[in-house]
Amino acid sequence: MTKQFKLYQAVLVELINDYVQNFKKETSVIPGLHFFRSQIPSEPIQTTYNPSLCLIVQGKKEVSLANETYIYDANSYLVASLHLPITGQIIEATRDKPYLALQMDFTTEQIITILKKMPTPPDRVKLTHRGLHVSQVNEALLAAATRLVQLLKTPKDISVLAPLISQEILYHVLQSDQGHRLIQFAITGTYARRIAESIQWLRMNFSEPIRVQDLADRAHMSVSSFHQHFKDATGLTPIQYQKQIRLQEARQLLLINTHAAAEVAFQVGYESPSQFNREYTRMFGQPPLRDIKQFQNKLVNN
Repeated sequence: MTKQFKLYQAVLVELINDYVQNFKKETSVIPGLHFFRSQIPSEPIQTTYNPSLCLIVQGKKEVSLANETYIYDANSYLVASLHLPITGQIIEATRDKPYLALQMDFTTEQIITILKKMPTPPDRVKLTHRGLHVSQVNEALLAAATRLVQLLKTPKDISVLAPLISQEILYHVLQSDQGHRLIQFAITGTYARRIAESIQWLRMNFSEPIRVQDLADRAHMSVSSFHQHFKDATGLTPIQYQKQIRLQEARQLLLINTHAAAEVAFQVGYESPSQFNREYTRMFGQPPLRDIKQFQNKLVNN
């Protein structure tokens, strides 16, 4: 780790500390850029990652997808290439050195734009790799991230420079040793791209009944091939993925309004409230209303 690398980290620590004063997530005025700050380790929290780059500048976090665990800190970054239901937990944070991180959302279109400009076209990847990975931070990426966050001090420059710096950051990710894991979901015709499109359709229609056969037909794949590539990308079967998206959406609905659990169950696609209660309890550890009350109490206490 060079002196300049440490300097970039120190600058980011100061900038994020200034921007986010309390324990919370803060969406910045730079489109797609979010900040996180916590003075204490957190309990495991289920959420869905958008396609994004997650960069920690202080502290440590553990992320679980299906049965896999990814740990990253200020020397590494995590990339979610797809919308993925994960469990995240801050495992290193103190009052003196709070957990500080940024998340930069991106789209497939942004990746395609960069790939078109690269002198050597990327190879088509036959295998489908997991849509979540951790890589080591290099100085070039950290420098670009620092310049992006520094734009908060000159708002007039954001509309012009933020897209360019975001593109530079993504370029460094694509050039990394694990860049192929992101590239695979952007190249037209790959199995991974078809899975990404299926996931996008699932997220828009998660409350509808689905048949894997119909999903496979939409992707122009056999059922067995679709099932295997879907699980390779997400660690989940299509039905498991839909279930997790439904239950996470249900939890959000219960948190932001006073709907009865049965009403929410129907909204997210369950025909049986009792089945909804069973699956909700299995995922979150408690029945819906008890879970929401405890979750709200924790938010107040924190």
